[in-house]
Amino acid sequence: MLSQRQTLIFGSLLGGLAVALGAFGSHAFKSLLVEHNRVDTYELATRYHFFHALTMLAIGVLMNQVKGSSIKVSAAFVFTGTMLFSGSLYVMALLNTNKVALITPIGGIFLLTGWGFLLFSVVRNPKAL
Repeated sequence: MLSQRQTLIFGSLLGGLAVALGAFGSHAFKSLLVEHNRVDTYELATRYHFFHALTMLAIGVLMNQVKGSSIKVSAAFVFTGTMLFSGSLYVMALLNTNKVALITPIGGIFLLTGWGFLLFSVVRNPKAL
């Protein structure tokens, strides 16, 4: 479980890292990604990375209104899922390997679980919003 402070810190770090990796992908890594035919993979990693950084920030803000441990669990699953999903895609794109391909769907399951815990948290606290 992540606290509100940890969730906002990790969300901010994920957001900054998404911007940096997106910029590197568009400039410094571009020729490598084109050579390996992995531009789409890298862009997917960056897109999911950024969306879930924003999700972490939203969860962090919601922690003031939505009480209970399930929203904290949601943050942990979204963070871990982002690292696994986008991280494995970054590795596949930059190293031109599929050796970590099985990690990507595990990350997706973590992301879905995080979204499920978020939904549960909000539905369970209808007067909080």
